[in-house]
Amino acid sequence: MKKILLFTGDFAEDYETMVPFQMLQLLGYEVHAVCPDKKSGETVKTAIHDFEGDQTYSEKPGHNFTINYDFDKVNPSEYAGLVIAGGRAPEYLRLNERILEITHHFFDENKPVAAICHGAQILSAAGVLKGRKATAYPAVAPEVNLAGAEYQSIPVDKAYIDGNLVTSPAWPAHPAFISEFVKLLGAKIEI
Repeated sequence: MKKILLFTGDFAEDYETMVPFQMLQLLGYEVHAVCPDKKSGETVKTAIHDFEGDQTYSEKPGHNFTINYDFDKVNPSEYAGLVIAGGRAPEYLRLNERILEITHHFFDENKPVAAICHGAQILSAAGVLKGRKATAYPAVAPEVNLAGAEYQSIPVDKAYIDGNLVTSPAWPAHPAFISEFVKLLGAKIEI
């Protein structure tokens, strides 16, 4: 069974944490959801971001999501791929040096990485976007470009693939986002 690492944290987007976690488990992957300073069994608060016609997304309280693996025990060489949830968590998770080191490992080893919405903030901070093409929530486009990548403006329900990297603007892209990620992991998806 392939193991997948999933970064999340307090006020990560609810769907962008829960849905990839459950979809990957459904496909037979062992998914370790982790957050710095949290241990297995502890929870993070999530937020539901919706698109209701305002100038940006609205935010409502989400579910409590249970972390199922200790961040301090993560050995990135044991994982086949990395998923980075969006929402507000990436803005502070990117300040954690270990998060950046782990992220770098996946790019150094050319392992599949999937980042959605604000997850690109971690990629930018880790310095792994230079020379790439990637998408994110549109408000993160300046960070993607400043990190040396070329921001891709795509529909909110699509995914963009550049080598080992899959990115999407937001949770409406989950079918494309997860499908492309598991293809990079070697799964055969028939649609």
